Parts: sequence; structure tokens; C-alpha cells
Amino acid sequence: MISEMIHTASLVHDDVIDGSDKRRGKTTINEVWGERKAILAGDFILSAASMALARIGNNTVVSVLSQVMEDLVRGEFMQLGSKENEKERFKHYLDKTFKKTASLIANSCKAVSILVNSDPEVHEIAFQYGRNVGIAFQLVDDVLDYTACASQLGKPSATDLKLGLATGPVLFACQQFPELHGMIMRRFSSSGDVARAWQYVQESEGVDQTNYLAQHYCQEAIRQISLLRPSLERDALIRLTQMVLTRDK
Repeated sequence: MISEMIHTASLVHDDVIDGSDKRRGKTTINEVWGERKAILAGDFILSAASMALARIGNNTVVSVLSQVMEDLVRGEFMQLGSKENEKERFKHYLDKTFKKTASLIANSCKAVSILVNSDPEVHEIAFQYGRNVGIAFQLVDDVLDYTACASQLGKPSATDLKLGLATGPVLFACQQFPELHGMIMRRFSSSGDVARAWQYVQESEGVDQTNYLAQHYCQEAIRQISLLRPSLERDALIRLTQMVLTRDK
């Protein structure tokens, strides 16, 4: 419940930052009530989550889930920047992806394992499973921005490009179409940048390569969780990786 509240608060704040009017097919809080009330609503949800977290009474769990909140903010700042060098740019993208998305899943898994098991190895397995599933989830999300229609996504397509964000498909496409480099550095701000970048991605292997990378992370998640003893729960977590890869919204 605490993890979901942190997640929801981050989405409310994200919609303010991005100026979004749709979230999962519904009107956003900032569109209905304005930015000030939306920011306060997100803050309120976070404060309620913090109070619930304190009631658990486990200092280690408090520390682990507090890290999520720090990572969310750091990830948002990272999203505002980019790197000149292609290799550094992709590392920056994956680091940002961990902080903005995967940290929540990784540290939530770790927190639960801490509450029910005293073995640090199990805690690390839980963390690594969540980390890999989380990164794969975001990679698929970035692909859907290019392959799914707006009705499926519940928000307009090509949103990332319009926000000036270079995600996996664009970064891979840049290897085939160096013309994208300049667009990425100016955050697709010139007239026609968004349309041309979209076209380059469609003509490249960027989507396939991003999907392949997501599969790699899911395979690593399966490898990690398979280190635990067999159980119905472990099987469910393995099946979850397939759901991450095959979702269409």
C-alpha cells in the first residue's frame, strides 16, 4: 500500500511537471483542479505514506523506502539533462530509468523481504529482481510511446519526443541515423524535430533493440528469483516478467 501511494504521488507530480492532461485515459488532477492543488495532493499522499511507513516500526524498511523518494527526485533532475557522448548518454538514460521507475519496485521488493526474512542474500535477490523488472517495465513503456495508439496508452502517443525526452528507441536509432544527435541535444525543440525523429525511429531498429534489451533485463530477473526455493509465489513472479514484456498499454 505504501509503495502504491509513493507511486501515485509521483504520477500526480509528474503530470504537473509534464503539463499532461491525460493519465490512463482519464483527466489528470492538474487539469481538473490546477497545478497548485495537484502539487499539494501529491504532497499529501506522500505524507500519508510516510506516516504509514513510520507505523511499521522497522528502521531498515523506513530507510529502504525513503531511498525511493530520494531516487524519484534525483531521477527527475536527471531527465532534465543529457550527455554529448553516446555511451555516456545511454548510461545516463538507464541510470535515470532506475531512479525514476525501477528503484520503487526494487526497494519495495527488498522492504518486503526484510520484513519476512533475516537473510541479506534474500534481500539482495529481491532487490535485483525488482531492479531488473522495473527497468524492463520502463523500456517497454518507452517502446509503447512509438508503437501503441493513443487509445491504448490512455495518453497521446509521441509524448516523450514532445517533452524533449530521448528514450531507448531514439538512442538506438541515433546509431543508424546520426542526424538525431543534434535533435537530442536540443531536446527536439526546433520545428519539425518531433516528426523527423519519429520517422527515423520507425525506419530504424530502435524499437526492436529496446524490446531486446527489455527481454535481457527480464531474463536476469528470472535468474535472480530462481535462486530462491521453488514455490507458487516464485512461479508467479517469473510469470510477471512475461506480462511486463507483452503488455500493450
